[in-house]
Amino acid sequence: MKLALDAMGGDYAPSINIGGAMEALRLYPKLKHLFLVGDESALRDECARQGLELRDPRVSLVHAPEVISMAEPGAKTVRRKKLSSINVAMDLVKAGDADAFVSAGNTGAVVASATLKLRTLKGVDRAGIATAIPNEYGLCSILDAGANPEAKPEHLVAYAVMGTAFAHHVLGVKNPRVGLMSNGEEDEKGTAFTKETFKLLKQTPGIHFIGNVEGHDLFETELDVVLCDGFTGNVMLKTVESTAKAVSKWLKAEITASPLRMLGALIAKGAFTALKEKGNYETYGGSPLLGVNGVVIIAHGSSSALAVRNAIRVGIETAAHRVNPRIEEALAAIHPAPISKI
Repeated sequence: MKLALDAMGGDYAPSINIGGAMEALRLYPKLKHLFLVGDESALRDECARQGLELRDPRVSLVHAPEVISMAEPGAKTVRRKKLSSINVAMDLVKAGDADAFVSAGNTGAVVASATLKLRTLKGVDRAGIATAIPNEYGLCSILDAGANPEAKPEHLVAYAVMGTAFAHHVLGVKNPRVGLMSNGEEDEKGTAFTKETFKLLKQTPGIHFIGNVEGHDLFETELDVVLCDGFTGNVMLKTVESTAKAVSKWLKAEITASPLRMLGALIAKGAFTALKEKGNYETYGGSPLLGVNGVVIIAHGSSSALAVRNAIRVGIETAAHRVNPRIEEALAAIHPAPISKI
């Protein structure tokens, strides 16, 4: 398995990317080669500082003199900065030199570059980001979590098919349950957009559609894929993340308020550690951009080395399970196809 890493992507690049790369090379024997893409001088200095041996035949530096910052507009900058680390790394996937791409950089730029260079799969108009969050039954993927803020009902049908294929073939879910995010569980609830989407999903073969779901279902219901437009999904995801951080902060403040509470916390340390790991985005690493003709994994902008390492793991697993051919097969099986080109 060969993977291209945008080593200049993320708030703390390139240090976290080099750290994550070192861990991935140590832990994942399926990773046969890793392309570190970015400013060669900066990468050499960082590799020397952290002790990554560049004479290792599994590692290559690929020079990319430009960087797309987190604040720059994605699509416009992708076209302007043709030699950015995102574009150069994506070209490695396009050329077949790399089996997967990983970046903690500008999400809009990654989506734009992947769409322009790799194109979308047959039957897919818009790619979607599938971001996993933990619930009582395992993992639930929000799809779309930010790639397509102005989605159409037909796009969510494709997301349902893609999310089902990913959950089944990569996550190992036997019969993935798909829900549509709305403001009520009743069939008639929602906006005109969700109502039209609901009708299409009810008619779509090959998916286990359970109907409308609400926010609490993300954590309490046996649910593997929750569908929404990218605007809603991104707001929902960031709300979940910030809530988890706030609860952790409040809990810490309450525990340290008295010696007796601190003693109790010491006894329950194992439970607190397990809970922290379960709710930590770093554990899950990165989110696949489903629908493009290649494996693209988008990590959190504030990723640590641990998150980058796990994003690389997600890239390896997604490529190894050949999820894209599975998606194309599933989309081709829909007849009459509810997905139309714009």
